[in-house]
Amino acid sequence: MLAPLGLDPVEEEIYRQLVASRRACAAELAAATGRSDAAVRAALAGLVERGLTGMPGDAPAGGDPVFVPAPPAVALNALLRQRQDDLRQAESDVAALAEQYRTADLAPGVIEVIADIDTVRRRFFQIQEAARHEVLSMVPPDLRVVPHRENTAEQASMKRGVRYRALLDRRALSAPDMQADIRASMSLGQEIRIVDAVPVKMMIVDGEIAMLPLHHDADGSPASILVHRSGPLAALIAYFESAWERAYPLRPAPAPDEVTELSGGELEDGHMQVLALLLSGQTDQAIATQLEISLRTVHRRIRQLMNAAGVDTRVQLGWAAARNGWA
Repeated sequence: MLAPLGLDPVEEEIYRQLVASRRACAAELAAATGRSDAAVRAALAGLVERGLTGMPGDAPAGGDPVFVPAPPAVALNALLRQRQDDLRQAESDVAALAEQYRTADLAPGVIEVIADIDTVRRRFFQIQEAARHEVLSMVPPDLRVVPHRENTAEQASMKRGVRYRALLDRRALSAPDMQADIRASMSLGQEIRIVDAVPVKMMIVDGEIAMLPLHHDADGSPASILVHRSGPLAALIAYFESAWERAYPLRPAPAPDEVTELSGGELEDGHMQVLALLLSGQTDQAIATQLEISLRTVHRRIRQLMNAAGVDTRVQLGWAAARNGWA
C-alpha cells in the first residue's frame, strides 16, 4: 500500500515490522519476515536514505546495528507531500506539452503561448515595464494570476508618463477595497470606464502587443497568449476602442473621511461619485458599501442631485446629467 510513496514490497514489509517491534537489528528482521539477510540489509539502506529509519543514540557499540522506525505521521507525510509536489509539477509539464501540441500550427511570430504561471506573471510585468506610450486593459471581476494590488508595474509606468486606460467590469466594483484601489490608480492619472461585462482579461501595450488568457472558460488555467503586431491585434484594439466609446466614465471617489455637500448649485466630489455609480447601474446599497457611507446619505445625495437638476425621477436625472455635462 505504500508503493505510491516509492517503497518497494520488501522495504514496506521491513518498515512495518520495525513499527511493530519499535527496534530491531537486521538479523531479527530477517527472522521475523523470512527474508534473506542481504534483502533485509538492502531494504534498511533504502529506508535510511528516505528518512524512514535510523539507529538510536543509545544503541550499544559493536555487533549488529539496531534500527528504529521514524514516526509514520512525520516521515510518511513528508514523502506524501513530496509525491504531491512531483505530481503537480508533472501535471504542469503535461499541460505545457498539451498547449505546445495544440498551438503548433499557429502562425510563428504572431501568437506566443505561455503555459507556466511564473512565466505568465513575469511577462505580464515585462511588457508594462517596456511600455512607452499607452497601456489599454480590460479588467474582469476575478483577477487570479496577478491581483490588482500586486501589479506594481502599473504604478511605476504611470509615474513615468505612460497613459493607462482601463475598462472595468461593473461587478468588479463590489470587490473588497476596490474603491481604495480605484482612487489610488486615478490619482496617478489612470482613466477608468465601466461596462456591464468584460469578456476576458486583456492588456494591450503601445498598440504592438496584447496579452490575454488562452482559455476563455473559467478553468483557472494560467496559460496565456501574446499577440504581436498583426491583423488579430488590430481587431483586439478596435474592439477595445469601440467598448471604450460606449462605456461610462468613472470619477474618482473621495476618501471616506471627506465630507462634501451640495452648495451653490454646484456638484462636489461626493455627489459626483454617487452619480457615477448610480448611472453605472449600481444599487443604492452597493453605492453605500463602496463609498463607505450610510444608505441614508446615498438617498440624500441622490435627492440633492435631483433637486439641482430640477427633475423628479432617476431616469430624468440620467438625461439631465448627460445634458449638463455631469456624466
